Amino acid sequence: MTSGVRETPGGAVRASRTAGRTWALLRTTLLPGVLVGAFLGFTGAFDTDDMPLALRIPFMVAISWIATLMGVAAFRATSRFGLSRTLYWRRGLAAGLLMFAPMGLVVWVAVRLVAGPYGPRAEAIPGYLLVSLVTSLFFCLLVAWMRRDTDRPPATSPAPPKFLERLPLKLRGAEVWAVEAEDHYLRLHTSKGQDLILLRLADAVAELEGVEGMQVHRSWWVARDAITHARRGDGRATLTLKDGAEVPVSRTYAGQLREKGWI
Repeated sequence: MTSGVRETPGGAVRASRTAGRTWALLRTTLLPGVLVGAFLGFTGAFDTDDMPLALRIPFMVAISWIATLMGVAAFRATSRFGLSRTLYWRRGLAAGLLMFAPMGLVVWVAVRLVAGPYGPRAEAIPGYLLVSLVTSLFFCLLVAWMRRDTDRPPATSPAPPKFLERLPLKLRGAEVWAVEAEDHYLRLHTSKGQDLILLRLADAVAELEGVEGMQVHRSWWVARDAITHARRGDGRATLTLKDGAEVPVSRTYAGQLREKGWI
Protein backbone atom coordinates (compact mmCIF):
# COMPACT_ATOMS: atom_id res chain seq x y z
CA MET A 1 0.00 0.00 0.00
CA THR A 2 2.79 2.43 0.90
CA SER A 3 5.38 1.31 -1.65
CA GLY A 4 3.99 3.67 -4.25
CA VAL A 5 4.54 6.76 -2.13
CA ARG A 6 7.87 5.88 -0.56
CA GLU A 7 10.92 7.53 -2.05
CA THR A 8 13.69 5.22 -3.18
CA PRO A 9 16.98 5.49 -1.28
CA GLY A 10 18.74 6.75 -4.41
CA GLY A 11 16.11 9.44 -4.92
CA ALA A 12 16.34 10.49 -1.29
CA VAL A 13 20.12 10.78 -1.50
CA ARG A 14 19.91 12.85 -4.67
CA ALA A 15 17.28 15.11 -3.12
CA SER A 16 19.43 15.55 -0.02
CA ARG A 17 22.47 16.45 -2.08
CA THR A 18 20.48 18.93 -4.17
CA ALA A 19 19.05 20.57 -1.04
CA GLY A 20 22.52 20.73 0.48
CA ARG A 21 24.00 22.38 -2.59
CA THR A 22 21.14 24.89 -2.74
CA TRP A 23 21.53 25.82 0.94
CA ALA A 24 25.30 26.17 0.54
CA LEU A 25 24.75 28.41 -2.47
CA LEU A 26 22.31 30.57 -0.51
CA ARG A 27 24.76 30.88 2.38
CA THR A 28 27.54 31.99 0.09
CA THR A 29 25.32 34.54 -1.65
CA LEU A 30 23.42 36.10 1.28
CA LEU A 31 26.47 37.86 2.71
CA PRO A 32 27.68 39.14 -0.68
CA GLY A 33 24.07 40.26 -1.27
CA VAL A 34 24.17 42.40 1.86
CA LEU A 35 27.53 43.88 0.90
CA VAL A 36 26.49 44.61 -2.68
CA GLY A 37 23.13 46.04 -1.55
CA ALA A 38 24.80 48.30 1.04
CA PHE A 39 27.29 49.52 -1.54
CA LEU A 40 24.59 50.24 -4.13
CA GLY A 41 22.46 51.98 -1.51
CA PHE A 42 25.36 54.08 -0.27
CA THR A 43 26.24 55.20 -3.82
CA GLY A 44 22.61 55.84 -4.79
CA ALA A 45 22.67 53.48 -7.74
CA PHE A 46 19.65 53.07 -10.02
CA ASP A 47 18.51 56.68 -9.51
CA THR A 48 17.84 56.11 -5.80
CA ASP A 49 20.02 59.01 -4.60
CA ASP A 50 16.88 61.05 -3.76
CA MET A 51 15.83 58.48 -1.14
CA PRO A 52 16.97 58.99 2.47
CA LEU A 53 20.05 56.88 3.19
CA ALA A 54 18.25 55.06 6.03
CA LEU A 55 15.61 53.92 3.51
CA ARG A 56 17.91 53.53 0.52
CA ILE A 57 20.27 50.96 2.02
CA PRO A 58 17.55 48.52 3.26
CA PHE A 59 15.77 48.96 -0.08
CA MET A 60 18.89 48.03 -2.06
CA VAL A 61 19.71 45.16 0.32
CA ALA A 62 16.22 43.77 -0.33
CA ILE A 63 16.81 44.17 -4.06
CA SER A 64 20.14 42.36 -3.66
CA TRP A 65 18.44 39.48 -1.88
CA ILE A 66 15.99 39.21 -4.77
CA ALA A 67 19.06 39.15 -6.97
CA THR A 68 20.41 36.37 -4.75
CA LEU A 69 17.40 34.18 -5.49
CA MET A 70 17.68 34.97 -9.18
CA GLY A 71 21.38 34.15 -8.97
CA VAL A 72 20.62 30.78 -7.42
CA ALA A 73 18.22 30.09 -10.28
CA ALA A 74 20.86 31.22 -12.79
CA PHE A 75 23.51 28.93 -11.29
CA ARG A 76 21.06 26.04 -11.26
CA ALA A 77 20.39 26.75 -14.93
CA THR A 78 24.13 26.60 -15.71
CA SER A 79 24.17 23.12 -14.16
CA ARG A 80 21.38 22.05 -16.50
CA PHE A 81 23.43 23.41 -19.41
CA GLY A 82 26.36 21.23 -18.37
CA LEU A 83 28.55 24.04 -17.00
CA SER A 84 28.77 22.77 -13.42
CA ARG A 85 32.15 21.14 -14.07
CA THR A 86 33.68 23.89 -16.14
CA LEU A 87 36.06 26.62 -14.96
CA TYR A 88 34.46 28.66 -12.17
CA TRP A 89 34.76 31.99 -14.00
CA ARG A 90 32.95 30.60 -17.05
CA ARG A 91 30.09 29.44 -14.87
CA GLY A 92 29.95 32.82 -13.11
CA LEU A 93 29.99 34.63 -16.45
CA ALA A 94 27.16 32.47 -17.80
CA ALA A 95 25.06 32.98 -14.66
CA GLY A 96 25.58 36.76 -14.79
CA LEU A 97 24.51 36.94 -18.42
CA LEU A 98 21.42 34.86 -17.67
CA MET A 99 20.19 37.03 -14.81
CA PHE A 100 21.14 40.62 -15.68
CA ALA A 101 18.19 41.43 -17.97
CA PRO A 102 15.37 40.20 -15.69
CA MET A 103 17.19 41.69 -12.70
CA GLY A 104 17.43 45.10 -14.38
CA LEU A 105 13.70 45.06 -15.10
CA VAL A 106 12.90 44.03 -11.51
CA VAL A 107 14.94 46.94 -10.15
CA TRP A 108 13.30 49.39 -12.56
CA VAL A 109 9.83 48.24 -11.52
CA ALA A 110 10.73 48.35 -7.79
CA VAL A 111 12.17 51.87 -7.98
CA ARG A 112 9.19 53.09 -9.99
CA LEU A 113 6.77 51.64 -7.42
CA VAL A 114 8.62 53.28 -4.53
CA ALA A 115 9.09 56.64 -6.25
CA GLY A 116 5.54 56.77 -7.61
CA PRO A 117 4.95 59.36 -10.35
CA TYR A 118 8.52 60.63 -9.93
CA GLY A 119 9.95 57.24 -10.71
CA PRO A 120 12.06 56.40 -13.76
CA ARG A 121 10.33 56.24 -17.13
CA ALA A 122 10.68 53.56 -19.77
CA GLU A 123 13.51 55.48 -21.45
CA ALA A 124 15.66 54.73 -18.38
CA ILE A 125 15.42 50.94 -18.83
CA PRO A 126 18.61 50.62 -20.97
CA GLY A 127 20.58 52.38 -18.24
CA TYR A 128 19.14 50.03 -15.62
CA LEU A 129 20.09 47.05 -17.77
CA LEU A 130 23.65 48.34 -18.12
CA VAL A 131 24.08 48.78 -14.36
CA SER A 132 22.43 45.40 -13.81
CA LEU A 133 24.87 43.80 -16.26
CA VAL A 134 27.89 45.13 -14.36
CA THR A 135 26.55 44.23 -10.90
CA SER A 136 25.24 40.81 -11.97
CA LEU A 137 28.57 39.85 -13.50
CA PHE A 138 30.46 41.05 -10.43
CA PHE A 139 28.05 39.26 -8.10
CA CYS A 140 28.04 35.95 -10.01
CA LEU A 141 31.81 35.90 -10.57
CA LEU A 142 32.35 36.57 -6.86
CA VAL A 143 30.02 33.70 -5.88
CA ALA A 144 31.59 31.37 -8.45
CA TRP A 145 35.05 32.19 -7.09
CA MET A 146 33.89 31.55 -3.49
CA ARG A 147 32.47 28.18 -4.54
CA ARG A 148 35.28 27.17 -6.86
CA ASP A 149 36.25 24.23 -4.61
CA THR A 150 32.83 23.11 -3.35
CA ASP A 151 31.42 22.87 -6.89
CA ARG A 152 33.98 20.29 -7.89
CA PRO A 153 32.46 16.84 -8.22
CA PRO A 154 33.49 14.47 -5.48
CA ALA A 155 36.13 11.96 -6.30
CA THR A 156 34.67 8.57 -7.03
CA SER A 157 36.33 5.48 -5.66
CA PRO A 158 37.15 2.79 -8.21
CA ALA A 159 34.69 -0.05 -8.59
CA PRO A 160 35.69 -3.23 -6.72
CA PRO A 161 37.13 -6.03 -8.86
CA LYS A 162 34.43 -8.07 -10.56
CA PHE A 163 35.97 -11.27 -9.22
CA LEU A 164 34.83 -10.41 -5.67
CA GLU A 165 31.24 -10.96 -6.78
CA ARG A 166 32.09 -14.62 -7.36
CA LEU A 167 33.13 -15.29 -3.78
CA PRO A 168 30.88 -17.80 -2.01
CA LEU A 169 28.70 -16.34 0.73
CA LYS A 170 30.94 -17.58 3.52
CA LEU A 171 33.91 -15.75 1.98
CA ARG A 172 32.16 -12.44 1.18
CA GLY A 173 34.14 -9.48 2.47
CA ALA A 174 37.36 -11.49 2.72
CA GLU A 175 40.73 -10.51 1.30
CA VAL A 176 41.68 -12.65 -1.67
CA TRP A 177 45.21 -13.89 -1.06
CA ALA A 178 45.63 -16.33 -3.91
CA VAL A 179 43.79 -18.29 -6.58
CA GLU A 180 44.97 -21.83 -7.34
CA ALA A 181 43.84 -23.86 -10.37
CA GLU A 182 42.67 -27.42 -9.63
CA ASP A 183 41.45 -29.14 -12.81
CA HIS A 184 38.37 -27.16 -13.89
CA TYR A 185 38.03 -25.47 -10.52
CA LEU A 186 39.80 -22.69 -8.66
CA ARG A 187 40.74 -22.95 -5.02
CA LEU A 188 40.36 -19.58 -3.34
CA HIS A 189 42.83 -18.72 -0.56
CA THR A 190 41.32 -15.89 1.48
CA SER A 191 41.43 -14.28 4.92
CA LYS A 192 38.24 -16.20 5.78
CA GLY A 193 39.40 -19.60 4.60
CA GLN A 194 39.29 -21.60 1.39
CA ASP A 195 36.66 -22.75 -1.06
CA LEU A 196 36.28 -23.93 -4.65
CA ILE A 197 34.53 -22.23 -7.55
CA LEU A 198 34.09 -23.26 -11.16
CA LEU A 199 36.09 -20.86 -13.33
CA ARG A 200 39.17 -20.72 -15.54
CA LEU A 201 42.30 -19.14 -14.06
CA ALA A 202 42.67 -16.84 -17.08
CA ASP A 203 39.20 -15.42 -16.47
CA ALA A 204 39.93 -14.97 -12.77
CA VAL A 205 43.17 -13.08 -13.51
CA ALA A 206 41.28 -10.74 -15.84
CA GLU A 207 38.56 -10.09 -13.25
CA LEU A 208 41.13 -9.44 -10.50
CA GLU A 209 42.40 -6.35 -12.28
CA GLY A 210 42.65 -3.58 -9.72
CA VAL A 211 44.12 -5.82 -7.02
CA GLU A 212 47.90 -5.63 -6.63
CA GLY A 213 48.88 -9.13 -7.62
CA MET A 214 50.01 -11.23 -10.55
CA GLN A 215 50.13 -14.70 -11.97
CA VAL A 216 53.29 -16.43 -10.73
CA HIS A 217 52.71 -19.91 -12.14
CA ARG A 218 50.44 -21.49 -14.71
CA SER A 219 48.26 -22.63 -11.81
CA TRP A 220 48.62 -19.68 -9.39
CA TRP A 221 47.68 -16.02 -9.04
CA VAL A 222 48.92 -14.33 -5.86
CA ALA A 223 48.12 -11.00 -4.17
CA ARG A 224 51.16 -8.95 -3.20
CA ASP A 225 49.94 -8.34 0.37
CA ALA A 226 49.41 -12.08 0.93
CA ILE A 227 53.11 -12.93 0.71
CA THR A 228 54.85 -13.38 4.05
CA HIS A 229 58.10 -14.90 2.81
CA ALA A 230 59.92 -15.56 -0.44
CA ARG A 231 62.87 -17.90 -0.84
CA ARG A 232 65.04 -18.94 -3.74
CA GLY A 233 67.05 -22.07 -4.17
CA ASP A 234 68.14 -24.52 -6.86
CA GLY A 235 67.12 -21.96 -9.49
CA ARG A 236 63.52 -21.86 -8.31
CA ALA A 237 61.54 -19.52 -6.07
CA THR A 238 58.75 -20.25 -3.62
CA LEU A 239 56.31 -17.82 -1.99
CA THR A 240 54.76 -18.45 1.41
CA LEU A 241 51.28 -16.99 1.95
CA LYS A 242 49.53 -15.81 5.11
CA ASP A 243 47.58 -19.06 5.33
CA GLY A 244 50.81 -21.10 5.17
CA ALA A 245 50.36 -22.20 1.55
CA GLU A 246 53.56 -22.45 -0.47
CA VAL A 247 53.32 -21.21 -4.03
CA PRO A 248 55.85 -22.23 -6.68
CA VAL A 249 57.13 -19.51 -9.01
CA SER A 250 57.75 -20.69 -12.53
CA ARG A 251 60.69 -19.39 -14.55
CA THR A 252 58.23 -17.81 -16.96
CA TYR A 253 57.18 -15.31 -14.30
CA ALA A 254 60.31 -15.18 -12.12
CA GLY A 255 61.84 -12.30 -14.08
CA GLN A 256 58.72 -10.15 -13.64
CA LEU A 257 58.66 -10.86 -9.90
CA ARG A 258 62.33 -9.86 -9.56
CA GLU A 259 61.64 -6.60 -11.42
CA LYS A 260 58.80 -5.82 -9.01
CA GLY A 261 60.96 -6.71 -6.00
CA TRP A 262 58.75 -9.59 -4.90
CA ILE A 263 61.68 -12.04 -4.74
